[in-house]
Amino acid sequence: MDYYETLGLGKSASPDEIKKAYRKLALKYHPDRNQGNKEAEERFKQISEAYAVLSDPEKRKQYDTFGSSGFQQRYSQEDIFRNSDINDILREFGINLGGGRATFRAGPGGASFFDDLFGVGGMGRGGGQGQEFQYFRQDPRQQQMVRGNDLSLELPVSLEEVLHGSEKTISLGRGAQADKVAVKIPPGIESGKKLRIAGKGAPSPLAGPPGDLLLLIRVQPHPVFSREGQNLVVEREIPLSGALLGTEVAVPTLEGRQLKVKVPAGSKPQAKLRLKGQGLPGTPGGGRGDLLVKINLKLPGKLNAEQKKLVQQLAETGL
Repeated sequence: MDYYETLGLGKSASPDEIKKAYRKLALKYHPDRNQGNKEAEERFKQISEAYAVLSDPEKRKQYDTFGSSGFQQRYSQEDIFRNSDINDILREFGINLGGGRATFRAGPGGASFFDDLFGVGGMGRGGGQGQEFQYFRQDPRQQQMVRGNDLSLELPVSLEEVLHGSEKTISLGRGAQADKVAVKIPPGIESGKKLRIAGKGAPSPLAGPPGDLLLLIRVQPHPVFSREGQNLVVEREIPLSGALLGTEVAVPTLEGRQLKVKVPAGSKPQAKLRLKGQGLPGTPGGGRGDLLVKINLKLPGKLNAEQKKLVQQLAETGL
């Protein structure tokens, strides 16, 4: 038996690719999903043996070095499955292999390891009289409690929805069978945060409860405001005279209002003026952040004759 071919992999497959291939095949050929199907049972044995070898770096090295026949001369089936994590993987499908790693009951008779797997006592190749290698299956009632996988989706949110909070409706699936789910967006939420919707994930492979739906929040860029934590930033331009003498600018708020803000004389480029409480909400009861008005200096690309004369006069005064 070619272990790589059994799992549908090439010899350069990574450990993650090996585990992913086994999980997929084990779920497909699992005996509880193919009751009475001897071919599926045999296939399940083969893929489990292939995974036990290829998932272990030392066993895989030996297999690659000596080939299938040479490897079988050096390793009994007990050796092949010893310290394998098949137990952990199969437990996800509702099979309980005792308290730890896969084990076997060795005794007279010469039955294979997989006889124990499917409920018949015996011993694997190379086993010894009276050794304890027990392999237990889980109660079917416990199998039904295997939970489905969680699903993840990105949820775009506007800056206005961050300010006020909102409720959005998303569709899971297509057409008339789509499941409509209402999602509450709490005020102040940030990009990267996740909202969990219980029971809206993938169904269980063994009739257990479904997984959850995880919504990854992505706050969308705004054409006017940028965000710095709870603070909002808006940019305004003023002429050189405004920076020198002081001026007043109109500043929008995220709610849609217009505020008049005085720019003090001598303001430097990139200076920020702070409007308290005009930012975004934080934790419940924590109040709102501020609106920061970033001052940019607007310089003319070309001076006319009069402007040039005035600037020269200013230069003569040391300004």
